[in-house]
Amino acid sequence: MSHVMNTYSRLPVAFERGEGAWLWDTQGKRYLDALAGIAVCGVGHSHPKLTAALRDQVGRLVHTSNLYGIPLQEQLADRLAAISGMDKVFFCNSGCEANEAAIKLARYYGHQKKIESPAIVVLEKAFHGRTIATLSATGSRKVQAGFEPLVAGFVRVPFDDLDAVKRVGENNRNVVAVLVELIQGEGGINVCGPDYLKGLREICDAHQWLLMLDEVQSGTGRTGKWFAFQHSGVMPDVVTLAKGLGNGVPIGACLAAGAAASLFKPGSHGSTFGGNPLACAAALATLAVIEEEGLMQNAVDIGGFIRAGFAARLAGNPGVRDIRGAGLMIGIELAHPCGELVQQALDRGLLINVTADNVIRLLPPLNFTREQAGLVIDMLAPLILDFLSRQPAPQPAAQPA
Repeated sequence: MSHVMNTYSRLPVAFERGEGAWLWDTQGKRYLDALAGIAVCGVGHSHPKLTAALRDQVGRLVHTSNLYGIPLQEQLADRLAAISGMDKVFFCNSGCEANEAAIKLARYYGHQKKIESPAIVVLEKAFHGRTIATLSATGSRKVQAGFEPLVAGFVRVPFDDLDAVKRVGENNRNVVAVLVELIQGEGGINVCGPDYLKGLREICDAHQWLLMLDEVQSGTGRTGKWFAFQHSGVMPDVVTLAKGLGNGVPIGACLAAGAAASLFKPGSHGSTFGGNPLACAAALATLAVIEEEGLMQNAVDIGGFIRAGFAARLAGNPGVRDIRGAGLMIGIELAHPCGELVQQALDRGLLINVTADNVIRLLPPLNFTREQAGLVIDMLAPLILDFLSRQPAPQPAAQPA
């Protein structure tokens, strides 16, 4: 009997080594990884430059704590500021910790404005983490159930609905910030409209709110730019990062600009492990590989190839509702819950994920090749078609009265 706490419904496989986009299990079977550790291993497995950087750093220094200066942390902060346009960076260990820092920033900002109960606008279907505060900000009753009482101070509105945010601004004087994912990962690869971020920026400016973006899954080059917000040209006040930043070595970051950048003072927030030398060495090497190998453009090219390939193979099937995404953040929405496809793909040597019950989520490494992308299409499209052939015909969408 395992002594590991039973918090995951694990698939019946364990991996012992990887190379690029390939993994080998403990029995020697090879798998094509189209999930990348849930958008974590952006430069693939065992990248030689990252491996060399980690070996060198482990031989030098792993951890000291933030009681002392950490030169690699300062280098990484400089690098993140340069690629984002932000001013300051707080380092932690995960996406939920980065979002916790953003929530604390917003509340601190509200109290500076003499607002006793600061509130943050969050979205339906959002996912910001599993700590109590980030769970409360998350828009899924499924993951919240059983953990009440939740943290107060969040106002929920529909995704990609500027009018709903405007109404909150007209009726709630306690709001101090908006926290959004421009592409909802866990929520089903939901992509906001092209003018949504610009509209949010205008609303936030009008009410002196902080515009805070959760780029834990969409950041670090996954959409074809360092950050999803850079497709719009609009600058946020706060951005959170994790997942792909360390390519598997745990690290998170909360980036801030303008007034938000100077809110925290010594003692306001902290992390024992956050931004230690090993994590920062991993992040610096990861960013260097992404830039040097042109992986953001590759994400655009290969992501477009995958979406077009599935669109062609699945064309005309009424069980396919949508194929969407940006770069190598791809969702195929079906008309039926399709979790069984994960095991079927695994049996054939392909790693995928299903989120929001009926959305096949693909998050391959950013250095995925066209040949590997073609393999994903060739392996997965027949599974989808066979699955849909065994489902009842989808009901037509209800027409407005």
